Amino acid sequence: MFEQVTILGAGLLGASLGEAAKLKNLVGRVHVWARREEIREKLDAEARWCDRSFATPAEAVEGADLVVACTPVEHIVGLFGEIRGSLRKQALVTDVGSVKQQICEAGRASFSGKGIFIGSHPMAGSEKSGLENADPRLYEGRNCFLTPFADEDIGVPLTKLQNFWKGLGMRVTLTSPSEHDYIVAQISHLPHFLASALAYHLAQKPSSWDNLCGGGLKDTTRIAGGDPGMWTDIAKQNRGQILSALDEFEGSLKLLREHLHAGEAHAIKEFLKTGQTYRRRLPSTYDSD
Repeated sequence: MFEQVTILGAGLLGASLGEAAKLKNLVGRVHVWARREEIREKLDAEARWCDRSFATPAEAVEGADLVVACTPVEHIVGLFGEIRGSLRKQALVTDVGSVKQQICEAGRASFSGKGIFIGSHPMAGSEKSGLENADPRLYEGRNCFLTPFADEDIGVPLTKLQNFWKGLGMRVTLTSPSEHDYIVAQISHLPHFLASALAYHLAQKPSSWDNLCGGGLKDTTRIAGGDPGMWTDIAKQNRGQILSALDEFEGSLKLLREHLHAGEAHAIKEFLKTGQTYRRRLPSTYDSD
């Protein structure tokens, strides 16, 4: 599908992407830029899927048909300026950031007349991180957003990018960058911050309680184990939408509180049944997220 793919960032998402693309014969060569020398040495010595690693992003993207920025969201825009001068004219550039409006606007401005940028968001993260946790199955059965602007004429590159993510086993959805940020604030960012808020609340309680908890608490707070730095970056970039999602969620908490104050058993049961119905309709693959 692509002769050369360059991956910028060799963390969990980048390394899993490179390994999966090579195993599924979607690419000929995989080149990788990693900031740290010890990571580059490990890639060259141990990662069979990586054909070559580079010390600078500009060197890594030379000759690439597809470039995928897999760094934390706060670093993606900065990479655009570093690689623009080294890109092939028709190179396709994308990213894996979970916030899209700012990144897509910067991508369109940076690569106008030199390369083509289309935002991606494969929803395939984990509370784990790093090259050592790479898994070529990470993307299988998961959802991926593509976020082109409506006024762009990029039909052929868009189809190629869709086919690339589908080739990794993903379900692809097209939406605008702003609509993407609204949706993920509700279905991804809000759940993470709620899990973190619950864990923060319980962290103030006696530590002796820790050994008394059941599986429900561990299930509910699992994603609170994610990288705080990464989630701080997400909060900064999608702050407005996350605040709106929190405001809406507080309405649901208020309703539950009202039912409890009134002692309305029927209303409480209906509230819980609505939640149960929603949980049951989620695809079963989410149980292993």
